[in-house]
Amino acid sequence: MPVLTLPDGAKREFEGPVTGADLASDISKSLAKRALAVKVDGHVRDLHREIEKDAAVAVVTAQDEDGLELIRHDAAHLLAQAVKKLYPETQVTIGPVIEDGFYYDFFRETPFTPSDFERIEEEMHRLVDADLKTRREVVDRDEVAKRFEAQGEHYKAEIIRDLPKDEDVTVYHHGEWYDLCRGPHLPSTKDIGHAFKLMKLAGSYWRGDHRNAVLQRVYGTAWASEKDLKGYLHRLEEAEKRDHRKLGREMDLFHLQEEAQGSVFWHPKGYEMWLSLEAYVRRRLGEDGYREVKTPQLLDQKLWQASGHWGKYAQNMFVVPDAVPDTESGGPLFPEGAFGEDAKLLAIKPMNCPAHVQIFRQGTKSYRDLPLRLAEFGCCHRNEPTGALHGIMRVRQFTQDDAHIFCRWDQIEAETIRFCALASSVYKDLGFEDVRIALATRPEQRIGTDEEWDRMEAALARALDAAGLDYDELPGEGAFYAPKLEYHLRDAIGRSWQCGTLQLDPLLPERLDAAYVDEDGARKRPVMLHRAILGSMERFLGILIEDSAGRLPLWLSPVQVVVATITTDANPYAEKVAAELRAAGLRVETDLRNEKVGYKVREHSAAKVPVIAVVGGREAEEGTLALRRLGSKESETLSIEDAGKRLSGEATPPDLRGD
Repeated sequence: MPVLTLPDGAKREFEGPVTGADLASDISKSLAKRALAVKVDGHVRDLHREIEKDAAVAVVTAQDEDGLELIRHDAAHLLAQAVKKLYPETQVTIGPVIEDGFYYDFFRETPFTPSDFERIEEEMHRLVDADLKTRREVVDRDEVAKRFEAQGEHYKAEIIRDLPKDEDVTVYHHGEWYDLCRGPHLPSTKDIGHAFKLMKLAGSYWRGDHRNAVLQRVYGTAWASEKDLKGYLHRLEEAEKRDHRKLGREMDLFHLQEEAQGSVFWHPKGYEMWLSLEAYVRRRLGEDGYREVKTPQLLDQKLWQASGHWGKYAQNMFVVPDAVPDTESGGPLFPEGAFGEDAKLLAIKPMNCPAHVQIFRQGTKSYRDLPLRLAEFGCCHRNEPTGALHGIMRVRQFTQDDAHIFCRWDQIEAETIRFCALASSVYKDLGFEDVRIALATRPEQRIGTDEEWDRMEAALARALDAAGLDYDELPGEGAFYAPKLEYHLRDAIGRSWQCGTLQLDPLLPERLDAAYVDEDGARKRPVMLHRAILGSMERFLGILIEDSAGRLPLWLSPVQVVVATITTDANPYAEKVAAELRAAGLRVETDLRNEKVGYKVREHSAAKVPVIAVVGGREAEEGTLALRRLGSKESETLSIEDAGKRLSGEATPPDLRGD
């Protein structure tokens, strides 16, 4: 006689085992029509599986996150079923759910092309309309492996042979077709709906090993409604228009090239934007009691071993031998064995924290010196895989707006609240209002004891509660040495970006022997708060470019005003206007080319210049200029003095406005 507790606390008692479908019908007819699955004690299960004992339950619908994941999982099966129907010689492998969709990997001698998508999608839609019922079957592993082998599905048979011996093997039938899967799945193909689309092709290796066969990966997206699908496709179109690499070229901000993979060549305009953002952050840090430092790029392997990074992170470091290359012998610069066990190695720093501890350790620190806030715009290098590099969003060389707060345990709450206030203020200044905080807890691979992690996680949670901040929990997502807070920013087209972070870490000061003298004269360890707001300058600038579609706020725009002439006779006046606007503190360029003014306006608009000041003979006579804003066809005529006052006010960084 199971008693089932619903999300609102209500209880339902049944005479015997009950399915999720029966539960939904017992609650309401409308819920029964919308039900896709049931969540039992936190685990999603097929709607028609029985619940035999007391449990906390929830009926899953398409409006739930779990329901959307099920739709995408079934869409992956639907894709495989359609491919097998149309191309029977194809072997199916795996098809997981991913962010915003799914993919399925196939082995086929003849490559798929995007032109095949229309035919495959038509078959998928037909299968949805066929309303094929789903059936779960627990099977004998040897029998089902032979069954797949007989069908020529050698990859499926290999998966089955590698499953743990104590694990049930299940297949899911969708009509007459079936696939190896743990589930759960929707009751029928009709529950998938028609809001799906195949997106692109890519290559992959069987089980991710380049020594194995090359597979063809078909990506798709699936949503709960046609409206959601159209919204997603619109966001993709917008994202393509806003791609920071495209805009970076058009605005002449930066470039990347093969000879410096993962590093950015900043052009004058791009670096002007960088410097404006850096100056803003530097002022905010100074106001909040941070002291700026500068630390070395190369640090001995011994320091990284002592900090614990060498054992966990060495594969992501760029390492060089501490040796003078032999350039005279004609042999190799570094002879065989130079990187052996006895070699003395240096690593280019992938993070700043061990170096900041070294600064803390210089001289005796008292409890009165805490909290000590050390900041650095630290240039770091990480050996990211070539395939993971993405414009300036993911690079090998980057600069963090990094800082470390050394404090006592009783100061953690106040320092966390203070950081959260600063971070929120900075994000608001930079145009991000939709900000979500998450508490990421201990990962499986970590240093430190469970007791230490309990204390660290509890301290951060208490601080968030004391600050009155809402937050989500991300189990297992913390750094290997500490739990952390993550700041997730939502941009203009709804994408979420993880930027800021605060990590509570008593372990690194312990490992690197950092200490202070407490009030009672005892030597004690400080707690270290690793914190950043932007994350990295490169990535955050990329986010700003995409969020604004290149239409940066005036204070961040590398060129704030272009003075463009209508005729060459106005060139001297244009130079005068530019000089006076510069004197007002604006970044100004002139366009004195013998071109039509309409052409000049279009060109500078494409480069996202926020203000174009058009001048001709009449403006020269009257001492005026016609201001034209980016995206507007209208212009406003002002005197040079009034234009300078207005634009310089708009171009004042948000922290200096005093409003």
